[in-house]
Amino acid sequence: MQGFRRRSARSPTRPAGMVMGASVDSAEADKARRFRDAALPYLDDVYTLARYLLRNPADADDAVQDCYLRAYRHFDGLRGQAAKPWLMAILRNVCRAEFARRSGAAADLADVSEDALPLWQEPENSPETAVLRQRDSASVRALLDALPAPFREAIVLRDVDELSYREIAEVIGAPVGTVMSRLARARSMLREAWLRSDQPSEVKERSL
Repeated sequence: MQGFRRRSARSPTRPAGMVMGASVDSAEADKARRFRDAALPYLDDVYTLARYLLRNPADADDAVQDCYLRAYRHFDGLRGQAAKPWLMAILRNVCRAEFARRSGAAADLADVSEDALPLWQEPENSPETAVLRQRDSASVRALLDALPAPFREAIVLRDVDELSYREIAEVIGAPVGTVMSRLARARSMLREAWLRSDQPSEVKERSL
């Protein structure tokens, strides 16, 4: 019949809202996959830092969860930056917020005045690194927990999480020179604590 148009055999057009919804879901799934690939390999490292900073496993768990939620929300802003120091910096901010909540001021991780110390490139296998590797986890945690927070943070980032000086500088927002100075001071304090902890056993052995 004239004037009659045959309907197309193609599938009905999907509403615009459905198309946009599917696109959003696909983009979100892709973001989740990329975030998982970039961030999950460093989950243990992030927890290690949180555990040493907050000194409480439950608080560390909460801080890591908050860190990863914040990191996911801002993941699209990560452009060419290494994921590990980026995550550590977010965690550090989470911990600062927790200290502020507890005491009304984020003093525990605040910058401290450094003594004038020589800035040298210490060897990868320093005596302090050997202590961290050889001692059992309980005694290592006790030695590190005794350090003031800024120094504890520096040595954990370097000798436990194995970040470079430049990456640590990015995490704590300080010049590389400050990182090296703080790390040297932290290692000196750790060495002294280590010697003090060994002294009773040595005295006991001599008395036998």
